[in-house]
Amino acid sequence: MAAIQVNHLSKSYSGFQAVNDISFEVEAGTVFALLGRNGAGKTTTIELLTGFQKPDTGSVRVLGLDPVKDRAEVRGNVGIMLQEAGFFPDLTAGQTVEIWRDFTPAARAAGEALELAGLTAKAKTKVRQLSGGEKRRLDLALALLGRPDVLFLDEPTTGMDPEARRNIWEVVRDLAARGTTVLLTTHYLEEAQQLATNLAIMDKGEIVVEGGMAETLAARVGRVSFELPSMIHSGELPFPATVRGRLAIAQAADPDLAAQTLLGWASERGLRLRGLEVRTASLEDLFLELARNDEMSQNNAPARSDHGTQSDRPARRGGARA
Repeated sequence: MAAIQVNHLSKSYSGFQAVNDISFEVEAGTVFALLGRNGAGKTTTIELLTGFQKPDTGSVRVLGLDPVKDRAEVRGNVGIMLQEAGFFPDLTAGQTVEIWRDFTPAARAAGEALELAGLTAKAKTKVRQLSGGEKRRLDLALALLGRPDVLFLDEPTTGMDPEARRNIWEVVRDLAARGTTVLLTTHYLEEAQQLATNLAIMDKGEIVVEGGMAETLAARVGRVSFELPSMIHSGELPFPATVRGRLAIAQAADPDLAAQTLLGWASERGLRLRGLEVRTASLEDLFLELARNDEMSQNNAPARSDHGTQSDRPARRGGARA
């Protein structure tokens, strides 16, 4: 069953198309990564999914409900962690959670929420004394108060140190394992690759890549790199490779098979390959590929006339962040 359904969703602001006819589904109990560069439309999409904005066209269903028309029922089953939240700076972290509990049906105990977010030791610390990463963890504690069936996390680990970030990853994994559906946006591509089973990548308001994480990356080219032996020329290798200094880099659709071929070739010649590294495609590789394709598309686009083109959109004023 799909916990989130998006069908032909669009939203514009003063002529700027923030979200342009996107469709996707998120299965219950999974982690879904919604990715893209700044301005791609991710935050506007989340605001549409959570009922903070009304779509121009298309539809959204969260747990089978319209987040605008059925706002109260949806909010009771959803946790939301947006990029920015307003806190009272002179309240402690514990007091902030206690106040939030008054507005949350069937809320967790404050101590439990703080423990989940890794803030137990900061319960008596005033909000203004918390670091940026600690404030993000307080955001998470509040989002988890109502034991949500669906959790929206917009850049959840910004400002956190590596240890705190990985602790949050474990919280997200545990929530998904217990049946919570998580929609995640993040600029930490390793984070998305570690957590998500499915993804969609947005660019200029449109979805340009969508599918299972493993399948999407498996369809991309990996690479094999190694130190080229001093007596060997790149033309003698069993497959084409780019040589930078003495480092040979070969792209391969199946890097494991390419490595096996390379090792067999080296064994036949009595060669020892130093610094051998086999790497499947990563999200970073995918993003770089999309960026290169976008740059090539822009370079090949016809020059604009004095009258401008359809892409000349007025600057957006107000409204949600894209």
